[in-house]
Amino acid sequence: MGSAWLSGINLYATVLTLGLLQRFHLVQLPGDLDFVGRGWVLSVAAVLYVVEFLADKIPVVDSIWDAIHTFIRVPAAAVLAASAFAHFDPAVRAAALLAGGTLALGSHGTKASIRMAANASPEPFSNFLLSTVEDMFTIGLTALAAFHPVVILVIVLIFVLLLLWLGPKILRAIRRMLGQVRAIWGAAGTTP
Repeated sequence: MGSAWLSGINLYATVLTLGLLQRFHLVQLPGDLDFVGRGWVLSVAAVLYVVEFLADKIPVVDSIWDAIHTFIRVPAAAVLAASAFAHFDPAVRAAALLAGGTLALGSHGTKASIRMAANASPEPFSNFLLSTVEDMFTIGLTALAAFHPVVILVIVLIFVLLLLWLGPKILRAIRRMLGQVRAIWGAAGTTP
């Protein structure tokens, strides 16, 4: 589940990190996740990671990249989660698939929202800093997930609890903001 959650933030860094750890026999990944250590998977993940690394540094490209990757990260994370439970009952695999996709959607949505706010900033440094921290965060926590899965589980649970607590507050703030925009547009339309 940790790799699914991290895939919502940076799929290619997660797959590349897990694949390298598997390839060099530093960890034995569960289920059928050993496919991430294959040469062609590592090559594709490395190339796409470099593209994402560069795309993340350009604000407009980053926002477009995140929007497109909503439809890539979430299903890929679901597949990673289900692959980790490949030797379990089909019901467990289905639950893992759904949970992995849901976790990825939550982490991806949070990441994309934060990055969109940073991308709207006129100064370029916050975007570059956030992108670099995000890469280090993903690689470090992916390694932590491989070596200490219980620790990453606790981190994911804390994230989920924070998301459940902050989610309604964020939705209310968005509704207020949209209401203000509607009021401004409504007032502008009625002026003579």
